[in-house]
Amino acid sequence: MKTQRPIAAEEEHRVVPFRPRNGSARRVTEAGSANPNPPVPLPRREPAQLDLSRYEQMREEPDDFRHRILANIAAIAFTVALTAIGIWLAMSIADLRKTQDCLLTGRRDCARIITETYTP
Repeated sequence: MKTQRPIAAEEEHRVVPFRPRNGSARRVTEAGSANPNPPVPLPRREPAQLDLSRYEQMREEPDDFRHRILANIAAIAFTVALTAIGIWLAMSIADLRKTQDCLLTGRRDCARIITETYTP
């Protein structure tokens, strides 16, 4: 079987020289002479003061810290309850899956038997 190779034109194989950028190095034009007007670096500006005072607003009444704390406690309680319900649901689904897998294999002793010991 004959393999076909792509025909490459001479312009496709061109090497582009890499010249690193240095702030102190002078650029050389294609004619080989040095550039009489090198680029002038822009002056550095000091960063603006990074505080949040421009976002502050004057309030008519002060914050109600007690209400905020109660809202945070309610949110934490809701999150804990939702997590507990999720864990209970995952465990009950896993238990049902085990029971169903047991029944589908044809076994007859798949039911959980809860035994309590009686002590007089």
